[in-house]
Amino acid sequence: MERTLFIIKPDGVERKVVGEVIRRIEKEGFQILQMKMLRMTKQEAERLYAIHRDKEFYSSLIEFILSGSVVLLLLERQEAISKLRELAGKTNPAEAGKGTIRGDFGTTIQNNIVHASDSIETAEREITIFFP
Repeated sequence: MERTLFIIKPDGVERKVVGEVIRRIEKEGFQILQMKMLRMTKQEAERLYAIHRDKEFYSSLIEFILSGSVVLLLLERQEAISKLRELAGKTNPAEAGKGTIRGDFGTTIQNNIVHASDSIETAEREITIFFP
């Protein structure tokens, strides 16, 4: 079994699609081990997106994730990371397929509804930020 972190971003919470996103996750066989809603601190956001610190979009990414409440989910299932990224769809909603979360609900690369860990190492690091 693999564990991963999944975040429904402020645009997903604001647009009231949290229930639908969770329904899709459960339908795909993910077990929700822990879940919480909160406003991320700047320190948490900076730790989460540390990999992007030197990129030009970093500041706007931090500003966006701090703009509202998020829903954090600690998920588990076989091949959790790859299966969740498949369900989430490509980062750019315009390139994400129909039936994926980003393809159906995302509006821009930044406002793409969700964050999903991209590797086992990343998942382990990200999980410890929010579920120590």
